[in-house]
Amino acid sequence: MAAAVRDCAPALKGLALRQRSDVLRDAILACGPEDPDALEAVVRKALLDPRFTGWMIWPVTEAVAAVASAKRDGTAFEDALGLLADLTPRLTAEFAVRRLLNADLDRALAVIGTWTKHPDDHVRRLASEGTRPRLPWAVRVPEILARPEATLAILNALYRDPSEYVRRSVANHVNDISHAQVDLAVDTVRQWSAAPDAHTPRLVRRALRTAVKQGDRRALALLGFESATDLVVDGPVVSETAVAVGGELRFGFTLENQGEEPLQLVIDYVIHYRKANGTTAPKVYKLTTRTLQPGERSEHTAVRSFKPISTRTFHSGAHAVELQVNGEPRGKASFDVVTA
Repeated sequence: MAAAVRDCAPALKGLALRQRSDVLRDAILACGPEDPDALEAVVRKALLDPRFTGWMIWPVTEAVAAVASAKRDGTAFEDALGLLADLTPRLTAEFAVRRLLNADLDRALAVIGTWTKHPDDHVRRLASEGTRPRLPWAVRVPEILARPEATLAILNALYRDPSEYVRRSVANHVNDISHAQVDLAVDTVRQWSAAPDAHTPRLVRRALRTAVKQGDRRALALLGFESATDLVVDGPVVSETAVAVGGELRFGFTLENQGEEPLQLVIDYVIHYRKANGTTAPKVYKLTTRTLQPGERSEHTAVRSFKPISTRTFHSGAHAVELQVNGEPRGKASFDVVTA
């Protein structure tokens, strides 16, 4: 098997990291043991060597998951999950574990749920990170997307974990849930806020970041940002009516609290980008949060770059910038983008 892996070296040139891992996984599967127990014995022997660590772990985890998914009789499935847990401190097994989640979600979750009490924070994080609905770089698990409540027991066990590494994963997991089921995400962190520790408020803010950008009123209220009925907004006022691609949009606005109580404000702005078909699509950008005292007036400026980027194509024509305060639209200004 070692020779087969070494022979892959020429085929790795020019490939992205994920593609390289796949080539090496396939070499292991082609020349390694087909029996899950035999493969586990080889991997566990390798684990005795501290040099067996880092990126070389990735294709091994994928091979372990592939073999166990193909042969799920007996305890091979559970044994493979245990091996992935032992491998993850050397490099995360979060991508490989999803193959087993797709093979049998409930069977996998029964094992993964026990990891929440593991002494190693890498393994506890794997319980949350590996089951995320929208884990970057990873294959989707349609059944988790369809019923994200299946992972709540894991999150409930970990939200007060002593490790920031684990808690950050929990927050990202909840944020994933909020993309499709914002009510479930808000209800979950509301329960956590009723039984918090010192780290819970920070976790909740991170968990609800997408819900806040989307202007979800329940999420904003949970974070202390109520409807600002006594707020007067002047603007936005753009400094240029036309922005060339490669340039910047500059705009300003003024906020005034005309009420008798302080206002807790989360201030975002929305760029309504013109699409190729002439319609527009909004994109929310974070700006700032602040407390505005009774009678206080504050001036703000912001800049949005229109430099070319790989993830967005700019189209000539009418665009708009809109303020969003505590999730509510509060003023809009138009401008043109010039591409040539």
